[in-house]
Amino acid sequence: MEIAKKEVVTSKFFDTIDILDIYEYGESTFGEKLAVNFIDEIYSYIGKLQTQYLLHPECRHLETKTKIYRNIILGSYLIIYRIRANRIEVLRAFHGSRSPRIIRLVRKVKI
Repeated sequence: MEIAKKEVVTSKFFDTIDILDIYEYGESTFGEKLAVNFIDEIYSYIGKLQTQYLLHPECRHLETKTKIYRNIILGSYLIIYRIRANRIEVLRAFHGSRSPRIIRLVRKVKI
């Protein structure tokens, strides 16, 4: 059984806030080279979502009957995405220590 290929889009929050925060934290903690490598790894996982969107578990903070909210766990980060009929929407990236209340707000993110 072949899984349909879907377009992957990212939210404005993810592109402008989350990735920048992850990079800045990584650069200050581990250095520029490792920060760049981690960002590249994030985008590698996102690129694979075209066909592997069902591979990752349902986000336990955003449970639904249809299991449309899923997350990639990468290091200490949760990259939350939503499965739509014709595309995959990458919504936000959170550090795992964030409050579940903050993570639940991701439902309101518009693409």
